[in-house]
Amino acid sequence: MRLDINLATRPYEDAREFWMRWGLGVGILGLLTLVLLGWTITGWINAGRDRHNIAELQRKIDERDRERASDQAVLELAANRSTRDQSQFLNSLIQRKSFSWTRVFEDLERVVPDNLHVVSLRPELNEQNQILLEMKVAGDTRSAAVELVHRMESSKHFANAQLVQSQAGEGSGVSSVVVALYVPDAADRRAK
Repeated sequence: MRLDINLATRPYEDAREFWMRWGLGVGILGLLTLVLLGWTITGWINAGRDRHNIAELQRKIDERDRERASDQAVLELAANRSTRDQSQFLNSLIQRKSFSWTRVFEDLERVVPDNLHVVSLRPELNEQNQILLEMKVAGDTRSAAVELVHRMESSKHFANAQLVQSQAGEGSGVSSVVVALYVPDAADRRAK
């Protein structure tokens, strides 16, 4: 019996050692691939549910828009115009009446710096029926009005605060105009 072994052209390979070293890495990568594949499939299924929910909500929104358009068409009829106008007028009166000066001054008391005082306050309703406050304030420096704007921005009762105008007043004081949206508490609105 003759064995031909030429180690120069066919070196000896220990396959068991190769699979011991690399088999664990390949197994971990395979397991990671399965986990990522499962995660992807779960995400795809959840996205399908979300798409279905969005389509259902969009269908409801479209249905409400159609109802609103038909109701608006009824209100636009000549026979109903006077009732609509009277209703809008009464609703605006009720909304103006629900404005609480006491609550506004309590909320302002929390944000107005010590070296600043409110000279005048004028509330108005904007196009979105939000309460827009225009305040004239006076203080020693312009930085007090800027501090008021920063405090209003961090408050939950005021939004979109802006320093509209600032000018030197009588003496050494500075007069400023600050405009902000007033957001009353939801609990306050339900109580009225």
